[in-house]
Amino acid sequence: MSRVRRIAVLANVSRRYDRRVVQGIAAYVRQCGQWSLYVEENPLQKLPKLQRWDGDGIIADFDDRKIAVAVRGLHIPVVGIGGGHGWYDPNSKAPYFTTDNEAIGRLAAEHLLDCGLTRLAFYGNPPSRMHRWSEERGHAFCERAKSAGAICEIYRGRHADAHGWIRQLNELAEWLHGLEKPLGLMACTDIRGHQVLEACRVAGAAVPEDVAVVGVDNDEMMCELANPALTSIEQGSQRIGYEAAAALDRLMAGSTAPQTPRAVAPEGLVARQSTNVLACDDPDVATAVRFVREHACDPIRIADVLQAVPLSRSTLEKRFRDTLGRTIHDEIQRVQVERAKRLLVESGLLVKQVAHRCGFKYVPYLSRVFRQHTGYSPAEYRRRLKPGYH
Repeated sequence: MSRVRRIAVLANVSRRYDRRVVQGIAAYVRQCGQWSLYVEENPLQKLPKLQRWDGDGIIADFDDRKIAVAVRGLHIPVVGIGGGHGWYDPNSKAPYFTTDNEAIGRLAAEHLLDCGLTRLAFYGNPPSRMHRWSEERGHAFCERAKSAGAICEIYRGRHADAHGWIRQLNELAEWLHGLEKPLGLMACTDIRGHQVLEACRVAGAAVPEDVAVVGVDNDEMMCELANPALTSIEQGSQRIGYEAAAALDRLMAGSTAPQTPRAVAPEGLVARQSTNVLACDDPDVATAVRFVREHACDPIRIADVLQAVPLSRSTLEKRFRDTLGRTIHDEIQRVQVERAKRLLVESGLLVKQVAHRCGFKYVPYLSRVFRQHTGYSPAEYRRRLKPGYH
């Protein structure tokens, strides 16, 4: 019988990001390992003398300076996780699994562009070593916007304690008030997204009609309690935990693991009321898009759309392409694939069941369309973003 390995997970499990990382580690352990996991809310207070700890390996959050310092120079395998940059030492050669901040920025921009918005904005954190992830998200967001011909503004705000919050809120509201509407805005986190929603109320801007807002972290409680409910991007933190555990397992077995930082793609975007809008000057196209987004998975055909919008097919197709840059058929498939992506990651449904719920009669047809949109088969996509799933 193989020995149970003792693994310390040094992370701030009061944060949702770190809890999701731990869930990914647990998924790997269930599938592959006999590990005893040491997880504490304040790990360094409970495990202060790492040099004398007789464990087998450590997974450490390099976003925390104290943790990064505590694991430096240890003689047991260490694997890092984090949002990117932080206090990771490239000279350590420790494997480091991070958030793909550029992919997050692009995903937010693409969602807002799909809403028909041509004026975008990014609300980030003040520049600092610890906020390079915010800079990466903002840069990728604006580059994607500009590549689509959209205008993009950036506002970094400031740090503020409880006493400075009113001033920060008023400054944010003043910035929003001065931007032309309708506007699509990405906040670098869900917390920043909440601040935007509050600033919109101060500025007299309606959400999502004047300002459509996307956050990052997909903290369900925070997003659902927001008014309106906040659209947010689910980071790949669970996959980060799974990959970090796999790398640690290889190191403990004497094998090699990646010695350069590896960015893990986000799981996807969860659309809620804060982006439930279509910025479109053509009322017939707007009606057609709303119909497609509500009924694409029923399923529907173009003929059904024409029943909802009494125009000739050639006229509606031309106006649809002129407005959105894609065909009605493209939009139907886009909505179906987005629904399939969510079901594959969030549910345990068989691919056949996913196909049926998304309006595809046969799995091969779903697979072909899905690969065209994502580059993966449905099964590959699920394995990539749902650790431990077979």
